[in-house]
Amino acid sequence: MTQSRTHNCNELRLTDAGKKVRLVGWLENIRAVSANLAFLVLRDFYGTTQVVVEDEAILNQLKAINKESTIAVNGTVRERSSKNPNLPTGDIEVVPESVELLGRCRYNELPFQINRSREADEALRLKYRYLDLRNPEVKKNIVLRSNVVAALRNAMIDEGFLEITTPILTASSPEGARDYLVPARKHPGKFYALPQAPQQFKQLLMTSGFDKYFQIAPCFRDEDARGDRSPGEFYQLDMEMAFAGQDDVFAVLEKVLPPIFAKYGTYDRASSAPFTRIPYLEAMDKYGSDKPDLRIDLVLRDATDVLAGCGFGPFENNTVKAVVVTDFEGTRKQIDKLCADVEVQSGRKPFWFRLDENGNIVGGIAKFVEPIKDSVISALELKPNCFVGLTAGKKPEAQKCAGVLRSKLGAMCKNHMDAEQYAFCWIVDFPMYEIGEESGQLEFCHNPFSMPNGGLEVLQRAASGEIDPLTITAYQYDLVCNGVELSSGAVRNHDPEIMIEAFKLVRLGEEDVKAKFPAMYNAFCYGAPPHAGIAPGVDRMVMLLTGAETIREVIPFPMNKNAQDVMMGAPGEVTENQLKELNIAVVSKE
Repeated sequence: MTQSRTHNCNELRLTDAGKKVRLVGWLENIRAVSANLAFLVLRDFYGTTQVVVEDEAILNQLKAINKESTIAVNGTVRERSSKNPNLPTGDIEVVPESVELLGRCRYNELPFQINRSREADEALRLKYRYLDLRNPEVKKNIVLRSNVVAALRNAMIDEGFLEITTPILTASSPEGARDYLVPARKHPGKFYALPQAPQQFKQLLMTSGFDKYFQIAPCFRDEDARGDRSPGEFYQLDMEMAFAGQDDVFAVLEKVLPPIFAKYGTYDRASSAPFTRIPYLEAMDKYGSDKPDLRIDLVLRDATDVLAGCGFGPFENNTVKAVVVTDFEGTRKQIDKLCADVEVQSGRKPFWFRLDENGNIVGGIAKFVEPIKDSVISALELKPNCFVGLTAGKKPEAQKCAGVLRSKLGAMCKNHMDAEQYAFCWIVDFPMYEIGEESGQLEFCHNPFSMPNGGLEVLQRAASGEIDPLTITAYQYDLVCNGVELSSGAVRNHDPEIMIEAFKLVRLGEEDVKAKFPAMYNAFCYGAPPHAGIAPGVDRMVMLLTGAETIREVIPFPMNKNAQDVMMGAPGEVTENQLKELNIAVVSKE
């Protein structure tokens, strides 16, 4: 039996009238008008075609076929008397001479209506993802993802990069997230790890003499889900360049990304090269975030000095940050909701007041501001009809809360946000070290393989106590678009001596470095080129391009928030024999 078709369901036009055709697809809907007249919608990957059944025998045959069964229709194309201008095939219809059942849907009731699947509960959508993907609107995201990946691949090849795949089974490495471990059957008690990123392998490629590497790399991290992060696995455009520095990496992505975003995005505008560069400390002070949305024209102002003595308790002995919004039109109800949302997201309570159209201080903490009204107006450069949002606390806390406030004010006040564009920026000069929240000790802030600004000398000065290690910055950079971090990258530390000195500050000696990173350490001892790289997240890119609310909308078969594949039943139990073969025993959590 042949199932070949003459046309797809989005192909026939008025010029095809009179042709004998064979269409195949899913029976999306059928509406019987009489005993010998019915209208059928046939859907395939490409679109839909209306089929008009005027034969009683064929209609009786179709009545026994459930929706979402696959069928073949053999018939003749004719002009529709009642055209549908909203459909590419809306000028024609097919009158069938025969219908064949190809694949029966054995259920009378579906878990959800295919064309309205996005309205269904997400758990149900993930369980029946193969039905969810039949929805053209859901499928559209996956098609776009495929086109974007192809465009990225072609652009990187055009820039002289060589696509090389790196191992999936590798060694566990302390790279910031939990590893997925794979037991080694031939080596009892030992484990492989799925790579959190191809970090070490791509650096080893540079030491091997390859000049420009890239791949659309799968990465595996056992971490919790967020709206912009999928648990389990994700994909990134991984790249590395030998004999290169920060500017070389920036130049490649500034050439590759804007045309792709402008072509495939919801908006047709994207930042052109060079992207704005913002040092980390400046980003935190000016935007309250290391992922600033530059579509918003609001910036943070320091109000510590002018408000310190106003008598309002939360401002005493704290940093105070202000976000000033001109021409403010929000209502009191909107302001209350704004403050509540900021508190939920940041964990800190914001405050506010307004300078009304008559120049009076009103609302919020107005009674504390009124006595120093002139000083505040001057310091914050206020004009009539200004709204002033305020945050307070230790400097990092005040900044982060103000960053959330700025973001929500931008979304609320349309006159302060040029939303329909892709605004890129680089965040540079990240701190090399930080104090760990759990350990309370000095730890690497980001990638431990980054080159410190100042090289060996600055590390030795920190080791001797001459300078504070927390003041050391690194050649690390993030690519940010519309408030979403697309990627982190760095100029790599390719010198074993500098590497050892960097790890000494986090209480790891030379032997520890050799033991944890033997291949990289040894390779660097054979003459490594200076090299740098980055790895923008493909899933996050496509999420931005489609305007999807969660990253799961752009992944063909995503896990749920608990890292479960409810469609396949993963993770699942295995047999006792499988465990024995792997020399593993499952013990109770106690």
